[in-house]
Amino acid sequence: MASYRTVSLSFVAMAAALSASPLLASSGMIAGTDVLRTWNLVVLGDLTSSSEVEGRTFVGGNLNGNSSNYQIQPIAASATGTPGLTVVGDVNGGAKNLNNGSGAIVGGNVNSGLNLNGAAQTVRVGGSISNTNVNNNTVTAGLSASDPSFSQNLTQQSSLIQTSMTGLSTTMSQQAVNSQLTISGNRGTFNAQPDANGVAVFNISSADLDRIGEIQFNLNGADTAIVNVSGTSISLNDNFLGGTQNLGEHVIWNFPDAKDLSLTTAWGGSVLAPGAAATTGNYIQGSAVFGSLVQNGEMHVGTYTGSYNPAPSDPGTSTGSSTSSGGTKVPEPGMLGLLAAAAGGLLFWRRRRAAA
Repeated sequence: MASYRTVSLSFVAMAAALSASPLLASSGMIAGTDVLRTWNLVVLGDLTSSSEVEGRTFVGGNLNGNSSNYQIQPIAASATGTPGLTVVGDVNGGAKNLNNGSGAIVGGNVNSGLNLNGAAQTVRVGGSISNTNVNNNTVTAGLSASDPSFSQNLTQQSSLIQTSMTGLSTTMSQQAVNSQLTISGNRGTFNAQPDANGVAVFNISSADLDRIGEIQFNLNGADTAIVNVSGTSISLNDNFLGGTQNLGEHVIWNFPDAKDLSLTTAWGGSVLAPGAAATTGNYIQGSAVFGSLVQNGEMHVGTYTGSYNPAPSDPGTSTGSSTSSGGTKVPEPGMLGLLAAAAGGLLFWRRRRAAA
């Protein structure tokens, strides 16, 4: 038994050493709360849209629907080179409009066509691309066949985001409550009492949301206000006193149990519902993560900018990570294989030594 304990401890030490290597740090994968900082909209599965996203968009499945618009606001370039639109699957339906030099990465085929507006853009496609006027832009197709790592990296990033967002939602739901919702008549007031790290945590139910029609936030200097909402079926139909401006940068609405979510009013604050099939009919000002989405309302910038990061041992963070301004770094596929091989070799050596 002692030999297995030694193997485990040796492997942890080896993983820690490898995680500090330049090769590992160069992977550029994004996880944890950096997902909320990087993308205005993240859909883990399919997105069907007839609307627009002001910031960056990540789609883990297919992008469907009528004509829709992406990165319609001129935003600062990402330190990791993240484009305005990333789609792991296919792009179908009406033509998609890419604006402000946003660029795109598509793992599958672009069947709908792209309208490349504004500054010159770079578009990289794993499969084929149709109905796209290249002009002065750089458009490269067939990358999955010529470079297997193209699809591999996209798939790994998608898998990491899905695992990371589910873990982050769970972690947030387990944070100690330090702030309370006060309900008076039709109004619900969120009075933040941030801890030493500037984090305020509320726990409410979907029934509480249904009881109120107006929401007011008193952040009281909170860097991040986490509102955990229990319930599997969520309806977001409240109004915000004072408007939604700047709430997405500091407020995260967390729906860890949600299976379906509908939004009919303008919503203030970032939304984390990684297991929900969502439908929006009005705008969200902040970051948003959904399992799948039928989007009939806009996504507005004002994405999360708070400094909240769960501890490395918590769910929702990557192992052996080192955070930079561009995102949380995780091992490349080749490095994961090296770790597995090294662990196997070490285990074999320990068993030989025990037998001797």
